[in-house]
Formats: sequence, structure tokens, C-alpha cells
Amino acid sequence: MKFASVRVVTRDIERLLDFYQRLSGIEAVRPADGFAEMRFEGATLAISSEHLIELFNIGAATAAANRSAILEFEVDDVDAVFERMNASGSTIVMPTTLMPWGNRSLLLRDPDGNLVNVFSRPER
Repeated sequence: MKFASVRVVTRDIERLLDFYQRLSGIEAVRPADGFAEMRFEGATLAISSEHLIELFNIGAATAAANRSAILEFEVDDVDAVFERMNASGSTIVMPTTLMPWGNRSLLLRDPDGNLVNVFSRPER
């Protein structure tokens, strides 16, 4: 079995794509109207309009209702990401903080309220 992606369902795909493209600098691939993928090294973030869920799987997922998953992104420079995302008005949950296990971590929310952790590991 191969883990393929994590999909986030949204009512405003353009707003969510803008957030993740600004966060990562990666351009989304759009294979269909209302669906996009952001292909990171080692993982894919899929973004789907709630409209598609309603067409094919009504009631299976609800946009902006997550409070249990955290999307995590490893970067080289957490402080640079903090500056960029803070300047763009993103909701910062926890500014860049040194965690007890050595990671530098930034918590923010995407426009739908999903929790996003951006972190760097200590140099080894």
C-alpha cells in the first residue's frame, strides 16, 4: 500500500490554494475543476471543493469542520515562513517557538481553520 495524499475539503478552493502556495512556494496542479494537488517532496496535499463532495459523496465530508488533524511541513527556515505568513495576515496560533525536543515550530491556521505546523529539526 502506498500513502497517496491528504485531502482538505473547502468551500473556497482559490482562497485555500492561495494560502498553501504562499506558504510553500509550490504551484498547484489542477487536473479537474474544483480539485487541485500540491505535490511536495514525499507527500501530496489535495484540495477539493465541497461542491465535488456534494456531487459524488454527499455528506461524506464537511468543509472547515476539522479540529483533530494537523498538517505539518518541515522547512529549513521557520522564521522566514513566520515573517512571510504574518505579513500576509495569516492567523498565527503560536509564533516560532523552540520545542523541548529541539524543533523550532510555528503554528498557524489556514483560511478554513485547519491547524498547520511549520517546523525545522535541530541540526545533527
